[in-house]
Amino acid sequence: MATIRLNCDMGESFGIWKMGLDDQVMPYIDMANLACGFHASDAVTMNKSVALAKQNNVTIGAHPAYQDLVGFGRRTMQCSLEEIKSIVLYQLGALSAFCKAHKTAISYVKPHGALYNDMMRDENIYKAIVSAIASFDKNIKIMILSSPKNEAYKHTALLYGINVIYEVFADRNYNDDGTLVSRTRENAVIHDELDVAERIGTLKNYGYLHSVSGQKLYMAVDTICVHGDNEKALSFIKLLKKAMT
Repeated sequence: MATIRLNCDMGESFGIWKMGLDDQVMPYIDMANLACGFHASDAVTMNKSVALAKQNNVTIGAHPAYQDLVGFGRRTMQCSLEEIKSIVLYQLGALSAFCKAHKTAISYVKPHGALYNDMMRDENIYKAIVSAIASFDKNIKIMILSSPKNEAYKHTALLYGINVIYEVFADRNYNDDGTLVSRTRENAVIHDELDVAERIGTLKNYGYLHSVSGQKLYMAVDTICVHGDNEKALSFIKLLKKAMT
C-alpha cells in the first residue's frame, strides 16, 4: 500500500466559474489530473494549476476530454478515431506548453469522463489515445480503470511503447463486472466519508472492493482517485490520506 498514490481531477475552473478547492486540496494529493481546456479549464487556469502542482511537488497528468464544455465532458461524442487522436494531441500540447514554462512535464494521461469510459469499452478508442500519447512522448504513461482486463490493456499499450497506471475509484460504486456504476444512477457516487475510508481500508488490507451487489472485486492498484469538487472535499481527502497511510 505504501506505493499507492492519491490522484485528483483538478484545474477544472473556467473563466469566472470556479470548480473545486485546488489550493487547499493540492498539498494532500500525489497526482493532479489537470483539465486541458476541452471539458473545463482555460489558459490562465492551466498556468496556475501547473504552478500550484509544481509548488506542492505533485506529479502532473493531462486530463483530456471530448470537446464538450456544456456537458463537462460527460457525454459521448461521435468522433472518428483520427479525431480522437487529434483532440488528445491538441490537449497534450496545450498543457505541455505551460509545463515547459514552469520547467516541469506531463507524466501521464488520464482521459476524462465519457472519453475515459469509452476508452475502457472500445479497444479502438483506447488504441487511438495510446497512439496519440506515443507520437507525443513515449515517457508519458496512460492511467486506466483497473479491471479483470488489465493484462490486455497493458499488452496493447506496450505495443506502442507506453506503460500503464492502474486506477481505483474510492468514491464510486462498481458493477459486478468491474465497471463503474453509471452516473445516471443515484448510487453511482459514494458521499459518506466513513464508507469511503472503510473501502480504502478493505482494499489496503485485503486487496479487494465490494461491488454494489456485495461481490468481492480483487484488483491491481497503483493509484486511488478521489473527487475534490464538493464542499466536503478537503476533510474527505484528509481522511483518505490518513486511511492510506
